[in-house]
Amino acid sequence: MRRSIAPLLVAAALGSGIGIAAFAAMGGGSMTRTLTAATPSGAQLGTKGNAGQARAVANTTLSASQIYSRDSAGVVAIMARSGQGADEGTGIVLDEHGLILTNDHVVAGDTSIQIGVGTGSSKATREAKLVGEEANHDLALIQVNPSGLGLKALTIARSDSVHVGDPVYAIGSPYGLEETLTKGIVSAVDREIQAPNRSQITGVLQTDAALNPGNSGGPLINSEGQVIGVNSQIASDRGGEQSQPGSTGVGFAIPSATIAEAVQKIRSGSGVPSSREAGPNAPRFGGPQGVEQESPSVEAPGPAGGEEEAPANGGVVIGP
Repeated sequence: MRRSIAPLLVAAALGSGIGIAAFAAMGGGSMTRTLTAATPSGAQLGTKGNAGQARAVANTTLSASQIYSRDSAGVVAIMARSGQGADEGTGIVLDEHGLILTNDHVVAGDTSIQIGVGTGSSKATREAKLVGEEANHDLALIQVNPSGLGLKALTIARSDSVHVGDPVYAIGSPYGLEETLTKGIVSAVDREIQAPNRSQITGVLQTDAALNPGNSGGPLINSEGQVIGVNSQIASDRGGEQSQPGSTGVGFAIPSATIAEAVQKIRSGSGVPSSREAGPNAPRFGGPQGVEQESPSVEAPGPAGGEEEAPANGGVVIGP
């Protein structure tokens, strides 16, 4: 499968003139876009010490192989099709009912969505449906029938006390290579990036864990195996449709503190759909210095169970 990456440039949040590129990969018939909620019932947020205060090392710290064994069943590959070809990304399983969180730019504008579980000959695929979008946070929910897939809901932990230097892990499908694990640290906290619709996303985590096209929508995981962010963008100084941004050592994850708010909006029917038109002739949003942003979108359907009352905080349970 031929891939050429067209980065979706957003705000130069680092103040260096470096554009922050969405992981948008486009090919002749396919593209990988990684510009990747709490559950109605299941995801829980754990607690950590106050920011800036000394913390004892938790005895629940896991090795990289333990984290992979524990969490890989909670991460799915996403394959979506639109009028412009096939797209790839990653999703995070939020509950036992098959609710999955991803980046809105991964699924916006797509006419069909599939998720993949496993790798190689053991890989299983299944159709999914779009539940709703919160484009201002570049987050979306999709739903799949989980029967027989062996999915596992991941725990969402608080990200408001993450420290620079904390070890982190990413599981995703870079360049279509499902269930790939990479490791790094939290390089900075409280960064600010732009969603594709130019809304500002605050409290963003910066990491040097390798993130590439196809990682969008996947989890950034702490040393206890809990999700602290959604991998969404990479920094790149290359623009235009022919540029090929891969891992630069400067990646960005939307913090888990944003997840409950976004899911609550989606489930209440007040989520913001992407404002871009779908289809090969859709207009593009202009990025910094007029660089075009690539990633089609479409009006989102309302949340599943339209008349159902949304639970408080989008169903996210915050730990003691």
